[in-house]
Amino acid sequence: MQNYQTKKRFGQHFLHDSAIIHHIILSIAPKANEQLLEIGPGLGALTFPLLEKSKTLDVIEIDRDIIKFFNDKNDPRISVHAMDALKVDLSSLQNSTHPLRIVGNLPYNISTPLIFHLLKTPELIQDMHFMLQKEVVDRITASPSNKLYGRLSIMVQYTCKTESLFHVSPEAFKPPPKVNSAVVRLTPWQTKPYIANNFSTFASMVNQAFQKRRKSLRNALKGHVDISDIEQANINPNLRPENLSVADFVTLSNISSTKEKD
Repeated sequence: MQNYQTKKRFGQHFLHDSAIIHHIILSIAPKANEQLLEIGPGLGALTFPLLEKSKTLDVIEIDRDIIKFFNDKNDPRISVHAMDALKVDLSSLQNSTHPLRIVGNLPYNISTPLIFHLLKTPELIQDMHFMLQKEVVDRITASPSNKLYGRLSIMVQYTCKTESLFHVSPEAFKPPPKVNSAVVRLTPWQTKPYIANNFSTFASMVNQAFQKRRKSLRNALKGHVDISDIEQANINPNLRPENLSVADFVTLSNISSTKEKD
């Protein structure tokens, strides 16, 4: 489909750099017995190289022209799911006992909500390899006391091991985006290092804390924990939310959820 015009409303920037494509395939290292799911396949820059390693591939696409492009190929190895990725039910796509391996060059405008959506069912996922805006990858993988560290960092790191693999320049895409990109690997923990007794409390606390990230913990976490609770966790109540690790937030949320039961 040589004359295809990318659509701004879908945030399309199609990967074309063969060296980068090869690097991504090596990073994923797909095997024939695994179930791969590609989100936003574009014109198949990753799809067809993946199929050289894997017997089958599921793809999710919302663009009718691209859906037609794949359907016209009539390739029995490719299962096309015409849907909004933000509404996908992974359990309905899983067709084996193997967890899904998810791949995608994600549109920047949906990357964060899509990751949050997918992480609702981490038990169905083996790993995810995504091309994202570099700043988003930096936020996902950031450590405490880093200016990019925040809600996204904590919520993804609570559920997954996060690895920034390599950077990708705008010239690797058509049309070139105005930002740099990076590839990230997200691997859901088989056994979480830290467990929140009440995930809703944990998520609410993290969300509230970073809405008030410039305030001290004693003020940012009002309604969840008080100064004595923070000190009980051996945390300085004068610190800011960005100074706390995932483990610290889990500890504080568990104290808060215990108080809610009393």
